[in-house]
Amino acid sequence: MHDEAFWQLLTTLVETSTINIDRPRGSAHPRYPDVIYPLDYGYLSGTISGDGDGIDAWLGSQSERRISAILITVDLTKRDSEIKFLIGCTTQEQQAILTFHNRWANQSAIMVERPADI
Repeated sequence: MHDEAFWQLLTTLVETSTINIDRPRGSAHPRYPDVIYPLDYGYLSGTISGDGDGIDAWLGSQSERRISAILITVDLTKRDSEIKFLIGCTTQEQQAILTFHNRWANQSAIMVERPADI
């Protein structure tokens, strides 16, 4: 029951927010030009994450804007931890995003997939 309520609240955040893509698929990170984004990346307008900005969101290729998973990240360089929404992502896209966040020694992420029955 608690799992269902958690995923429903996340869904409501997505449904009541605009997804702003500020780093399109294939674009380079503004400070690290060798870091290329595998999918569209941005944030949810009107939300606040732990860093004071909007909640980060990865946007996949599926037409349904359903949260497929969340990432929980830790970054020792920035000394922070964040949650990132994976929206409309296939299994392969989810894995690409997880790999993207785990490629540096000073940061790591784990993925929590949304249960299929919720």
